[in-house]
Amino acid sequence: MRGFINIVTIVLLLGTLASSQHPILNLTAEEVTEINGSLGSVPLFDQQLEVVKSQVDAAIAGGIDVPIPKDMAGGYTHGKHKENYKLMQKAGNLYQITGDESYAAFVKEMLMEYAEMYPNIGRHPANKSYATGKIFWQCLNDANWLVFTSQAYDCIYDYLTESERNKLEADLFIPMADFLSIENPRFFNRIHNHSTWANAAVGMIALAMDNDSLLQKALHGMEDDGIDPNEVDNDGGYIKREGVYQAGFFAQLDFAFSPDGYFAEGPYYQRYAIFPFLAFSYALHNSKPELDIFNYRDAILKKATHALLLLTDGKGNFFPVNDAMKGMSYQAYELITAVDIIYSLDANDELLLDWAALQDQVTLNGAGFITAKALMDHTPKLPAKISQNFNDGVDGTEGGVTVLRNGGLEVLFKYSTQGMGHGHFDRLSYGMYDDSGEIIQDYGAVRWVNIDQKAGGRYLPENKTFGKKTIGHNALVVNRQSHFNSQVKEADDNHPDFLYSDFSDSQVNMVSAIEKNAYDNTDMQRTLFLIDDDSSESTIMIDVLQATSTQANNYDLPMWFTGQFLKGNIDCPKSLTMLSPLGEDDGYQHIWKESSCKLTEDNYQFNWLTNLRFYSATFVAEQGDQVILGRNGANDPNFNLRPDPVIIHRRDGVKSTTFLTMVESHGQYSSVTEIPINPYPKYHKLRLDYDKDGYIMCSFESDDTEWQLLYCSTSTDETKQHKIKVDGESYKWTGVYQLTKNSK
Repeated sequence: MRGFINIVTIVLLLGTLASSQHPILNLTAEEVTEINGSLGSVPLFDQQLEVVKSQVDAAIAGGIDVPIPKDMAGGYTHGKHKENYKLMQKAGNLYQITGDESYAAFVKEMLMEYAEMYPNIGRHPANKSYATGKIFWQCLNDANWLVFTSQAYDCIYDYLTESERNKLEADLFIPMADFLSIENPRFFNRIHNHSTWANAAVGMIALAMDNDSLLQKALHGMEDDGIDPNEVDNDGGYIKREGVYQAGFFAQLDFAFSPDGYFAEGPYYQRYAIFPFLAFSYALHNSKPELDIFNYRDAILKKATHALLLLTDGKGNFFPVNDAMKGMSYQAYELITAVDIIYSLDANDELLLDWAALQDQVTLNGAGFITAKALMDHTPKLPAKISQNFNDGVDGTEGGVTVLRNGGLEVLFKYSTQGMGHGHFDRLSYGMYDDSGEIIQDYGAVRWVNIDQKAGGRYLPENKTFGKKTIGHNALVVNRQSHFNSQVKEADDNHPDFLYSDFSDSQVNMVSAIEKNAYDNTDMQRTLFLIDDDSSESTIMIDVLQATSTQANNYDLPMWFTGQFLKGNIDCPKSLTMLSPLGEDDGYQHIWKESSCKLTEDNYQFNWLTNLRFYSATFVAEQGDQVILGRNGANDPNFNLRPDPVIIHRRDGVKSTTFLTMVESHGQYSSVTEIPINPYPKYHKLRLDYDKDGYIMCSFESDDTEWQLLYCSTSTDETKQHKIKVDGESYKWTGVYQLTKNSK
């Protein structure tokens, strides 16, 4: 009898062990065992463990609060529910790592409160989103909640009784998964960062519950979503292949990234989306290894992580492409998670380890433990960041962005796809940065995230009326109208084309791209040269912007500089008694016209101080040109816009034309000694010596040197020989361009 009991006991025990697959999402049993055996010996991980313990212990002591949803982003209920899901995820990990059941009890109690509340609430009372949520004002935040909470549930799964699990799944998790998908197809079934969160949320809770039907929905989307293909909204994000709209997590991987890992919506939203991409993929890696998810599409998620890190300026902030909030950086928790996960899969990736050392934080899971352990024997160095192209489009053939890095400056040149609903109408725009921040800026998004006073943290009306408009960027505006007349669908259907780049010369890096569809009858080509003048402290950018048109147009070329205007070379007095908006629509209505002048000289030059450094811009002027100095803030009743300065080079009533601009970095200022060094530009007399049939010759000079740039904008053949004659003198060169410097 005793033997029979022992056999039954063993069989039951083995059956229990065989059926237990938890944790399996962001931790595994094997990882927990390894971490437990090394506690106290991996400093960075131990440090993170103590930080998280103090946060969760304080929350446990303070008691649980699951309020009825009421507020927009920035309000109390929104903030509390967001805090709750992050605390539950941390507490679940702590339970696994420490074995302390108080953490599991905390998660259980909070989940039970949500299970009591959820069936009794309808959609959020704010009703301000195309996909209104229940716990939050938009489904996106509900999906955030479920991505994090699924990990907490996974960690305490075996702590709960079967009846407790049944209640949570029947009253909370399955209804929420259905709400995010079946009840909100426009949110779930498209290619968009919102849908990435939705797919990951449904997929991760499916894995935690071992619910295959939900998992398949998350991976492949819903076949019958009720979306009318003839009524696609202006947010974009629907990808049609062979007559079927693509959706689901695999479609996100297929269509959201270029082969280089560039994300169509830009780095700010790529940072936001990388978390659900990697959290869900890591869960699939642990639970469904046969999918080999991290090698999917030639390891696209590894490429995406590297691309994100390299799309940062000298301060580590993401370049503010499209709807972007400034100041978001590689220190964001999403990037810490990404670096840890990708490094844990490839211990030979020394570059990621260098980034991890800079972050000086790790995630509290197996990936973070591996990274922290590797850092113990790693001598960190600054990650290498060089000039680089990032192609856009599913096949990498739909434009892209280029980062030029030379002479201490960085230039982000944007010639990418629209970026769907978060895209801006700024084809061939650029921004300039030094190691302290912006010099020539992209405004980013008109929004104050989680600031309740600013419409609950939503995008503000001025984001559409100014933030997205062409005049709000350093891009050419034709006939005072934004690119594609501000139509997202039309912009999504067209893209600029990359032409040529060259980073092989340490003295000059360059890139060129063309846009043929933003305006009828007018093409735009822009070429940027970033030149390191190693004989002085100057770094120079030459901007050649060619507009080719069959009709007479009015052209505006804005430059949104940062800092303090110092002086221009012509008298252009500021209006002292009255300001008026620069126009009536397309963003012009938001710009105060502070000053304007006719340009009577060959050059207009002004300088400014920003980041305690001196910069100057020089424009080649033609007869009839104007310069307009302005500032944001007109028709802005709620003070939503920053009062940023702009200078606009206006050229009206001409067909094809070329704008030639030079920007020079030339000095610095000490606020301690109050001594300026090289406050005036070294170079002047910028000339467009030749402009015909795609051939450009320009020159600029200082007191002792003269530069000459010869450039063929119609050929990318590096072996082709070119010849032009200017004022009776012949000039020859081989390849796309030739830059020479001579002493006087």
